[in-house]
Amino acid sequence: MHWNKIRMALIGFSMTQYAHASQSTTPAETFWLWIALFTLGILTIAVLFFSSYKTKKMQKLHQAMFDKQLEMEKNQNLLLTTMSENIHTIAKQALEQHTQLIGQTSNAVQNEENSLIQMEHKLLDVTNDLIDFLRLKSKKIEIVNEEFNINNMLNELSGSICSEFSGSPVELIFDIDKDIPRRLVGDSLHLGQALKSILEHMLNQDGLEEVRLEISMSDTSEEQAELQFQFTDIGRGLDAEALENLFVPYYDEETETYVRLGLYVANELVNMMGGKLSVQSIEGKGSTFTLFLPFEIAERADKRKYRLPDKVLIEKKVFIVDKSYHSALAIKKKFAYFRHEVKVLSQEEFMKNMPNLNSYDIVVLHESLFSVRLIEYLNTIKMEKDLKVIALNSLLQSDKKSFEDPVIDTHLFKPVNQERVFEMIIDLYNIKTPVDMEEKYNINTPDDKKEEKKKEIKRVKTHRTHINETKDVTKESFKDFSGKNLLIVDDNLINQKVLVNLLQPSGMDISVAGNGQEAVDKVKEGETEFDLVLMDINMPIMDGYAATQMIRLDKKFDGLPIVAFTALVLDSEIQKMFNCGINAFLSKPLNIGKLYTAFSMYLSDESPEEAPAEKAVEPKEVRSYEGINIEKGIKRASNSEALYLEVLKEFNTAYGHSGEIFAKLIQEHRYEQARMLCIDMRGLTGTIAAEEMHDLVSEILHQLVYKNYEKLANYKEKYMFEIQRLSRSIDRYSEAA
Repeated sequence: MHWNKIRMALIGFSMTQYAHASQSTTPAETFWLWIALFTLGILTIAVLFFSSYKTKKMQKLHQAMFDKQLEMEKNQNLLLTTMSENIHTIAKQALEQHTQLIGQTSNAVQNEENSLIQMEHKLLDVTNDLIDFLRLKSKKIEIVNEEFNINNMLNELSGSICSEFSGSPVELIFDIDKDIPRRLVGDSLHLGQALKSILEHMLNQDGLEEVRLEISMSDTSEEQAELQFQFTDIGRGLDAEALENLFVPYYDEETETYVRLGLYVANELVNMMGGKLSVQSIEGKGSTFTLFLPFEIAERADKRKYRLPDKVLIEKKVFIVDKSYHSALAIKKKFAYFRHEVKVLSQEEFMKNMPNLNSYDIVVLHESLFSVRLIEYLNTIKMEKDLKVIALNSLLQSDKKSFEDPVIDTHLFKPVNQERVFEMIIDLYNIKTPVDMEEKYNINTPDDKKEEKKKEIKRVKTHRTHINETKDVTKESFKDFSGKNLLIVDDNLINQKVLVNLLQPSGMDISVAGNGQEAVDKVKEGETEFDLVLMDINMPIMDGYAATQMIRLDKKFDGLPIVAFTALVLDSEIQKMFNCGINAFLSKPLNIGKLYTAFSMYLSDESPEEAPAEKAVEPKEVRSYEGINIEKGIKRASNSEALYLEVLKEFNTAYGHSGEIFAKLIQEHRYEQARMLCIDMRGLTGTIAAEEMHDLVSEILHQLVYKNYEKLANYKEKYMFEIQRLSRSIDRYSEAA
């Protein structure tokens, strides 16, 4: 139709001109006039054709831009929307891998079990990051500055990271300056969480060779210091776009994993602690995360933070060879702190030409270097002098059996910190260093009590091996310990709430302490006679080691079972727990089957040597609440009802009153803020299995994406009704649970 009109107009114009020309011009002039008109027509058609082509091209470009915008919207919507599908996928993968365990060799079974553990860690990390996200949204996270031991924080960090990435070939190095104070005043819980999120991001890269954490100190004064935590990887690096969006979380549909959610939380926590987190990256070379944080110094007057108890331990000659030269140099610093003379050789140089080791007092070698020839050589030296031989290995490789031989005096697992090397040197030379807890914590013990302490004391039975898991344990199973008094000692509020939610319905009387000093006070003040203490190790003010020693100072608590519940994993760390008076060890994350076993060992009449029989599973009533699928939600929270309850409570706090906010945003035409609210709500409701609310906000989000703003007023009452119904159901379920 468009082209017909043009054609008819041109013909009409030409005929008019021809009629006029035929009356007043010669044939020659008429011919040239026709030529001109024909040329004009051709040019007009060409211009119109080109204009039409450009219009179509612009339409295609606009459509492509619109499609791109929709895709961006979709990805943003999926930030939290597909949290539930991701959790379900991880759980499904874990189940499939568990099925594949049958019929495999023992080595293969061990590998599969490690994979299942890693899947469990990922599942818990997704849920824990979600809780932190909700707590940040509702401004419930508080920064609490208390005195802490930086070595305990680093030990727990390396323990949890190495459990999560067990079997990774990456070289993880802690390179810590000698001036770093042993005890600082700051928020150790959120510091450890931020450092862990950065390490997790780095270690999730493919083809990574090395990650190094360097800790240094600047801007010091008598009271304060600024610490720099610098993470460097030798990896693929980031391009400019990825670097710009590094702290903006999103869901990757291809890999079905969340990316950068932990980094978002870490960055927010660092800002709240008064610090700054920055990133530099070069494609093909790697990335560097730099974190600056202010701290107060707790022990400024003590220039030497780690004092060896005997002069015989000072000024040793030490020889070090590791697979990683950077790692060897970091370990060198730890020995040089004690005025040792340290020689470092690369693995290549050592294998090419083994040096004379007769002049050295301590030899530190990676365990892969222990050949038959080397063992014979070291034995020969040991026959003539007191040579100490240390075998190096990585915590990331702790799933593999360490090399054992009588020539080796001890094993040292990387990454290391100053306190670990300090304690290892003392143990190597069998120097007894009883800690005078009375002097350290200003306790005045009467003379008659001191005499009592010298007597031989009998303590509760210690279980030194790993605790077995009782199968088919449920929340109701803990009613077997009804009436018992339990003290939970942990500085992590979420851990406290999860344990309380799990155990409170059992009828146990539960008390909570946020650090070791609180635990000692609660035990010794005598208001409650506790039957068992569940003790974390890495805590501010007073750690679990010191708290246990303080409790054991009083003979009347010899029969009180103290069970460690911590992320620390090294044999030397576990042995240190037992030396302090701890009776058994449970590793994080929480395994309710193992927790039930530990309670059975110390809270029932069964012998601690006997593993509890499998619990009979009673049919559990499936509870139904309007607007929420409880059974599905628990499955999406790593099958932990206690963790699911915590997620629901945090959701209700952050978004339970979002109906008023949504109505106000629509009324004031603040559609971008309304869109962001719906993005959050769509993902969160999918995660907690609030299906009706999920469908509603998905529908609203669709209208916002397509800018159908005139329809949004119809959703204000619907949103208000659905969120109030969901909030009431969460409250009723929380009360019933």
